[in-house]
Amino acid sequence: MTAQVYIDGTFRTTGTHPVIEAATGEHLGDGAAATVADIDAAVAAAGAALPAWSATPAQDRAALLRAFGAALMARGAATAELVSRENGMPARLSKGANGMFPAVLLDYYAGLIIDTPDEEIRPSAIGHTIVRREPVGVVGAITPWNYPQALAAMKLAPGLAAGCTMVLKASPETALDALVFAEAADEAGLPAGVLNIVPGDAAAGAHLVSHPGVDKVAFTGSTAAGRAIGEICGRLMRPVTLELGGKSAAIILDDADLDAAIKGLRSAAFVNNGQTCHLSSRILAPRSRYDEVVEAIAALAAGLQVGDPLDKATDIGPLVSQRQQQRVLEYIAIGQAGGAKLVAGGSVPKDRSRGWFVEPTVFAGVSNSDRLAQEEVFGPVLAVIPYDGDAEAVALANDSEYGLAGTVWSTDTDRATEVARRVRTGTIGVNDYQLDIAAPFGGVKASGLGRELGPEGLQAYQTVKSIYRRVSS
Repeated sequence: MTAQVYIDGTFRTTGTHPVIEAATGEHLGDGAAATVADIDAAVAAAGAALPAWSATPAQDRAALLRAFGAALMARGAATAELVSRENGMPARLSKGANGMFPAVLLDYYAGLIIDTPDEEIRPSAIGHTIVRREPVGVVGAITPWNYPQALAAMKLAPGLAAGCTMVLKASPETALDALVFAEAADEAGLPAGVLNIVPGDAAAGAHLVSHPGVDKVAFTGSTAAGRAIGEICGRLMRPVTLELGGKSAAIILDDADLDAAIKGLRSAAFVNNGQTCHLSSRILAPRSRYDEVVEAIAALAAGLQVGDPLDKATDIGPLVSQRQQQRVLEYIAIGQAGGAKLVAGGSVPKDRSRGWFVEPTVFAGVSNSDRLAQEEVFGPVLAVIPYDGDAEAVALANDSEYGLAGTVWSTDTDRATEVARRVRTGTIGVNDYQLDIAAPFGGVKASGLGRELGPEGLQAYQTVKSIYRRVSS
């Protein structure tokens, strides 16, 4: 693939941005760098397509969404490999997250719009009110590089299902795989202008966010960028969904089966090389078992296989870029300078001179007020923090500007669930952490606004109109 955007049903050449293979540091391809003119054209195409698409019956939209999903699924293996080469995601994870999940989500929302009526009638004192759900309009969707297909699908599937038209501004680091959406949409027969793909940099995204032709913005990315987008949308009175950063806590209760907890934390704390917003990256351990927990977490990190993301045996691949590698290494240095005890990892693997690798790293002796415990590292770095009693564990978990996710580990499910209820967060897992496509995902505090997935994800792309009707006696 070369530098192209997809606007109004056609592929167009545009400016280029080099895409670098994470495992080698070598040139992988030329991605698109959308221009202001490209963004303007994409928004105009989406606006022109909106009346017909929003008026398309739900059954017909659902059929097109399922065809879109089938076209994505047919490309799934190749897409998953491409993403792994772009951002370093281990192949086993990419197969599901990038190769299969978008099609599954499109099918889910296709079924949901068939089963959910656009209108309901509510009796009132003077007759009744028709409560009607309508598409919000043209949506500007901005997605990051860490789960490029999955996070885009979390916006495209409900947005298209609701009858919105979409402009997807994909990240430059994963500009190549973004065009798979365009190829699949073309094959599935989505009408021209309904979906437009414009990979580009932050300036392209900023232009899309403030564009007068956009009716809603859906963003996944850093909290800093989310604050800036939220300010613009607030000034414009424009609906916005913001799925932002996290610094989630894994609360290991004193009765936890540590072997089972460590098995679960393998994914909950290290998934996608640490490049995941909902990671349990703060490990809260009971002081009575602190040394035992530290030893087990350190052994977990040391036992993870670091290597080529295309190798199915690899647990930890490279980070997405040299800049991200340096950011993570700087946080490791911060931890060491602050007096935390390095118990695993801490550097670039000796056998990985090419690419952007960092060893799975664990610090003990961390205070919850330390930068290592308060700031999102976005790499394979964990901080183990001691506590005394369930109340202090909850207080430490809540002592964060973030509130996206978290986990609680215990042999007593009811006890763990009660602890989970007391953690101020948008999502939390008990003895596991897995997103559920039928349940809402999103954060509180600095972790964002709004929800994705589930029926709530569809409602985020709808407006509600009340039609009051007097009934003659």
